[in-house]
Amino acid sequence: MFTGIIETLGRVTDLYKDGGNLHITVESTIASELRIDQSVAHNGVCLTVVALADGLHTVTAIEETLNKTNLAYLKAGDEINLERCMQMNARLDGHIVQGHVDQTAVCRSVEEMDGSWVYTFEYDAGIGNVTVEKGSICVNGISLTVVNSTDNGFSVAIIPYTYEHTNLHNIKAGDTVNLEFDIIGKYVARLMKR
Repeated sequence: MFTGIIETLGRVTDLYKDGGNLHITVESTIASELRIDQSVAHNGVCLTVVALADGLHTVTAIEETLNKTNLAYLKAGDEINLERCMQMNARLDGHIVQGHVDQTAVCRSVEEMDGSWVYTFEYDAGIGNVTVEKGSICVNGISLTVVNSTDNGFSVAIIPYTYEHTNLHNIKAGDTVNLEFDIIGKYVARLMKR
């Protein structure tokens, strides 16, 4: 379980395709603190550490993960949001995030607002996910608050700290991001269908 509060940015150093799997090696300031078999969220995707080296860790994304997330678009040199799993004795600063991406969205616009930014995203509403204004949404692993909700999209307002310390500063119109919708909202939506 995660909180959606990004711990650090990592940099992809190597990508190795092995059948339907993609091995992703990341350089980061937390690599020395990781251990084999630990869960780490990468752009909001919970992946298991399978190898460690000096300042580097490697995870494996299977074909199912690659088909449902933006990890298949990674290139060497890309920045990636990293968060280690939540400690149960710590504050929950973001919201409950499972690290299980529901679907991707496309960034439709980025608007600078004199010191902050508004990002607008569009997603396939046919899958059944929904957002609500002032509700939580996880974009590339970042816990954010929805400021405008439509049937197939939403906007989020970004403060300078989040802009500078996550990979949102690299996201532009046309880019694909990972979405994890609020777990409570998903259960409510499922119950309403019954």
